[in-house]
Amino acid sequence: MSILGTENLGVFVAAGLLLNVTPGADMLFIASRSAAQGPRAGMIAALGIGAGCLLHILCAGLGLSVVLATSALAFTAVKYAGALYLVYLGIASLLTIGAGRRATPDDPAPLTPARIFRQAMLINALNPKVALFFLALLPQFVSPATSHPALAFLFLGALFNFNGTIVNVAFALLASHLADRFRQSAVLVRLCRIAAAALFIGLGLRLAMMARK
Repeated sequence: MSILGTENLGVFVAAGLLLNVTPGADMLFIASRSAAQGPRAGMIAALGIGAGCLLHILCAGLGLSVVLATSALAFTAVKYAGALYLVYLGIASLLTIGAGRRATPDDPAPLTPARIFRQAMLINALNPKVALFFLALLPQFVSPATSHPALAFLFLGALFNFNGTIVNVAFALLASHLADRFRQSAVLVRLCRIAAAALFIGLGLRLAMMARK
């Protein structure tokens, strides 16, 4: 199938969906918000992730993502900004859990929809791996014969983001449903929050050690 200068669109959709269900910081944040505040918060987080992804798509379409791929300084700056943000979220959650409080901005306690959206967007936008992913994958599905490669690129990015948002919304609903079943156990809820915080820190450290390829 060829639309707007693309090719092998079915393969692209299948590959994108497989990547969308791969666990990472995005899904972890959606799960933590869904578990703490219910499906609405999880869906807002999913939309925030989509907004961050949209930023990557626009930057890739404008050629700005090439800078991340070719400039060690730019890549390192974005990488460490993202890593620090993930570690910050994890440590803030751990400190709050340890102190037994429930009213700080990054605690599993209720956050405003705007804060959830903003945090989710930053988690995705500050991940240079997403930008490099678009540069590596999308060009493979742009037809060499097209006279508007940028349009094809943007179309593929929008399609990937649309499918990914659907997957993330479904995941938010599932995470909220599972959380409701385990909410009766205070110990289990506490352990899950500690595990989520530790995973944020681990993902941040992993991102910090990621090499530019």
